[in-house]
Amino acid sequence: MKTLMVFDFDHTVVDDNSDTWVIRCLPGGTLPDSLRNSYRKGHWTEFMGRVLKHIGEQNVTPDQIRSVLETIPFTDGMKELLTYISQHKNSIDCIVISDSNTLFIEWILQASGLQSAVDHVFTNPADINEQGYMEVRGYHTHNCTKCPVNICKKEVLALYLSQHSERGVEYEKVFYVGDGGNDLCPTACLREQDVVMPRKGYSLEKHLIQLENQTGSIRPRVMAWSSGNEILQELKATV
Repeated sequence: MKTLMVFDFDHTVVDDNSDTWVIRCLPGGTLPDSLRNSYRKGHWTEFMGRVLKHIGEQNVTPDQIRSVLETIPFTDGMKELLTYISQHKNSIDCIVISDSNTLFIEWILQASGLQSAVDHVFTNPADINEQGYMEVRGYHTHNCTKCPVNICKKEVLALYLSQHSERGVEYEKVFYVGDGGNDLCPTACLREQDVVMPRKGYSLEKHLIQLENQTGSIRPRVMAWSSGNEILQELKATV
């Protein structure tokens, strides 16, 4: 029986938003107003596609983008937590479910030397096109009305758990670590023995408090955190 760690990425593993951090690679570090104002709620990935096209048109290369992303800070204690996970792969599986993209997360984890901690990343696919511009597209289509159009984290987690169950892998405990509103939906996949871990002061914690007030109960245990070291202590107690 293994333990499963599920992480969001932005404002969870790293202490900022990789999609907004990338703006630093632009001359002046800002977007034109027309581009910035083109965002529609729930369509962030479409917006980021336009941002990355604009970055390419300013002759910023993928290598320059990567160099900027490698400077994003990790959240306090997360490097220690991921290091511990990488040293205990026989008993801990670890996945990332994120609304960022494959290249950003891959570059950041590789620069830190922590990619071995993560078994799989579920996020929006990104690549470099023939023009040398970075492109991003939505992870999947879904029918969930609560989530962004490009990814429902509950569907991702439910499919992951069912596929592993079919292969005979049952998790003794699942920890879900996140911060944002789109991290609420996947908590519906969690059982009483599991733990949802919202970052203190962020949207997920507020949504969980609201849900508790409305329903009177939340199935998994809730443990708010401000440092990865708090998560690490909880994980050590389980493993």
